[in-house]
Amino acid sequence: MLVLFAITQGKMMIPDKLNFARIGACLISFCLLSLSLSVEADTIRQYRLEKQTNGYRLALTTAPVPEISADQILVKVHAASLNRRDIYVIQGWYPGPPVTGKVPLSDGAGEVIAVGNNVTRFNVGDRVSGTFFTDWKGGKFNRSALASARGGAVDGMLSEMIVATENDLVNIPAHLSYEEAATLPCAGVTAWNGLFKAGNLQQDDYVLLEGTGGVSTFGLLFSAAAGAKPIITSSKDNKLEKARGMGAIGTANYRKNSEWGDEVREITGGRGVDHVLEVGGERTLPQAVKALADGGHIAIIGGLSGFGASLRTTDLLGRSASATGIYVGSREDHLAMNALIEKHKIRPLIDKVFSFDDAQAAYDYMKNGNFMGKIVIRMDQ
Repeated sequence: MLVLFAITQGKMMIPDKLNFARIGACLISFCLLSLSLSVEADTIRQYRLEKQTNGYRLALTTAPVPEISADQILVKVHAASLNRRDIYVIQGWYPGPPVTGKVPLSDGAGEVIAVGNNVTRFNVGDRVSGTFFTDWKGGKFNRSALASARGGAVDGMLSEMIVATENDLVNIPAHLSYEEAATLPCAGVTAWNGLFKAGNLQQDDYVLLEGTGGVSTFGLLFSAAAGAKPIITSSKDNKLEKARGMGAIGTANYRKNSEWGDEVREITGGRGVDHVLEVGGERTLPQAVKALADGGHIAIIGGLSGFGASLRTTDLLGRSASATGIYVGSREDHLAMNALIEKHKIRPLIDKVFSFDDAQAAYDYMKNGNFMGKIVIRMDQ
């Protein structure tokens, strides 16, 4: 008896009897399916930044599947996340060379699907995230790293596949999903750097976190896990209530109290905070200084309310305090942060996940500011 196998719509069929019309239809379906799979295997989708009169726009494009050299790694990206920096980039406000034609977003995570012959640190199947800088392995910051920031000077993560090297990937903590791991490279490393590397955070230290965006929520999670005492601000009481559930020992609504620096100091019993993750800039820095303890440290990170803030020398000299400019961190810093996350089984706070096709909606959602934690774009359909 003749048994004929036909494939249609990805499923295997065994016809009960010979039916040449049906066989012909199956063969046509098989050919069309094969052609479709071939096209998909040869190309990937990615967004690139297209120049506009004011800033840039997201343009969905296709590109050939990247080829890798002996020293390179091919990663299938499963998720990417947004930072405030990405809004500055698309609005044309970010300093540096034009980003026309670049793939946006610094943060993403995925799976290694191919490795070059010289690669020893990673294997096919490894779950990885990219580092913010592709050329800052460790040690002190140097200006050459600026030219290797993903999503700016070099292509970022809003692509179905990327090419990387051993020096700009790290393994993902085992308990995290791809979506969670995609939130770490910029906001997570920045918060870790400001608190632990630059600030030398200790148990029972008071920590001031401004707002409930990515850096601040990571700062809340990290400081609470380390036994410190985080205090957080917001204009929304419901966000402050959620922050208390995440470990905040005190909160201040800056919309209700413009002199919230005094309120924060009162929460500490008058001694002030030992650490500040200063992300607000022009409007928040004076209040942060007011809340600062003797010997305290301010990590200067961002300028959500503007970059025109000034820090007087007497603000620091009079209390033997210090301030450090923080621009994310190195691969070495990323690994140290991952160790903290693994030790305490920390899970990043994700506000909302968008599909790859709805990337523009993710940008719009971040612009409106009514979120808490991180915004993620999932590549898988």
